[in-house]
Amino acid sequence: MGIIERIKEIEAEMARTQKNKATEYHLGQLKAKIAKLRTQLLEPPKGSSGAGEGFEVTKFGHGRVALIGFPSVGKSTLLTMLTGTHSEAASYEFTTLTCIPGIIHYNDTKIQLLDLPGIIEGASEGKGRGRQVIAVSKSADIVLMVLDASKSEGHRQILTKELEAVGLRLNKKPPQIYFKKKKTGGISFNSTLKLTHVDEKLCYQILHEYKIHNAEVLFREDATVDDLIDVIEGNRKYMKCVYVYNKIDVVGIDDVDRLARQPNSVVISCNMKLNLDRLLAKMWEEMGLVRVYTKPQGQQPDFTDPVVLSTDRGGCTVEDFCNHIHRSLVKDVKYVLVWGTSARHYPQHCGLSQMLEDEDVVQIVKKKEKEDGGGRGRFKSHTNAPDRISDRVKKAPLKT
Repeated sequence: MGIIERIKEIEAEMARTQKNKATEYHLGQLKAKIAKLRTQLLEPPKGSSGAGEGFEVTKFGHGRVALIGFPSVGKSTLLTMLTGTHSEAASYEFTTLTCIPGIIHYNDTKIQLLDLPGIIEGASEGKGRGRQVIAVSKSADIVLMVLDASKSEGHRQILTKELEAVGLRLNKKPPQIYFKKKKTGGISFNSTLKLTHVDEKLCYQILHEYKIHNAEVLFREDATVDDLIDVIEGNRKYMKCVYVYNKIDVVGIDDVDRLARQPNSVVISCNMKLNLDRLLAKMWEEMGLVRVYTKPQGQQPDFTDPVVLSTDRGGCTVEDFCNHIHRSLVKDVKYVLVWGTSARHYPQHCGLSQMLEDEDVVQIVKKKEKEDGGGRGRFKSHTNAPDRISDRVKKAPLKT
C-alpha cells in the first residue's frame, strides 16, 4: 500500500470515529501518523540524485510575493497590470505553465511578484505541478491567494487545506511550545497554564509515535494537538496571506460588501481596473517593510535610495541597519542620530538596539582613531624622542 492510500485510509478512520473524551487519545495518534506520512510524501524518493525539477527563480528586490490560485482566476492578468511584465492570459485553463516573475515599483522599493501555475485539488500529493508551486510559495514573504468572487467559498477552503498539508500555515503565529530532545532522562512535561486540549498522557502517546522517549516539553499557551505535532515536526512555515477576490464586476454589490468585510481580504476587478491601489497598500502593510534614509555628516539626507529592512529579513534595529550597509561597520559606531517617528526628540542619540520605523533618517557617528603618540587634545602626554641618550641619532657634522 502506497503512502497516499495509507493517508486516505487513516482519514477515513478519523471521519467515522466519534469525537469525545474517550477517543481523543486515539484521534491524537492518528493525527501524528498522518503528519509523519505527509512528511515522507514530501521527501524525494530514495535513490534520486536531487530534489527534482522545479522553478528556478532568482530572488530580487526587497521582498517576494507569490500568486496562488485555481486556474483561470486572473493571476496572469493581475501580474501584467501591477508590473507591466507580459504573462500570457487566455480563456482556457492552465495558460501559465511555468513561473513568471515581475517587479512592482512601490514606495521607493522593488517587490518581486511571481505568477505561478494554477493548482488543483490534490496538489499536495503531486497532482499537476502542485509540489513545485508550493515549494516556490514557501520562499515568498507573503502569499496572495487569488480567488474568483463568482465561484463558491469552498475554493478558499480547498486551497488552504492543500497548503496546510505541506506545512504552510496561513495567518497563524508559531505555537508557544518549548520542545527539546534529550539523550536521557525520559519525558519532562510542564505547562504555565491550564490545558484543555492536551494532557500529559496524550503528549506521551504522540511522542512515542515519533519514537521520542527523552524530551522536554513546556506549554506556554493552551495549544491543540495539531500545534504540538507542528512543533515536533519542526518544518512548518508560518506566512501571511491576503485573500484577493477578483471579478467583482460580475457579482452583486451585497456579495462584494460581504467579501470585502472578511479579515485579510481585498476585492478587485482586473477587467475594470478596480481597487488595485488598495491591494498594493494592503500588500505593503502585511509585508512590514521599513525604509530608512541615510544622512551623511554635515549634508542633507539622501531621499532617493533608502535602505529597506523588515522583521522577516534580518530585523529593524540600528545594528541590523549597520550590518545591511557593511558587516564591519558595527564595531566602529560611537552613536547614532535618528530623526523620525521612532525618535522622542530630533535628533535622538541612540544605540545599536534602537528599533527603527518607516521613513526614519539615520546618521552614523563613528569612533575617532587614536593618534600613534597616545596623546589627547592639543598637548601630547609624551614625546616620540628616544628614552636614552645613547639611542639618539647623532647629527652629521657641518660642512665647511
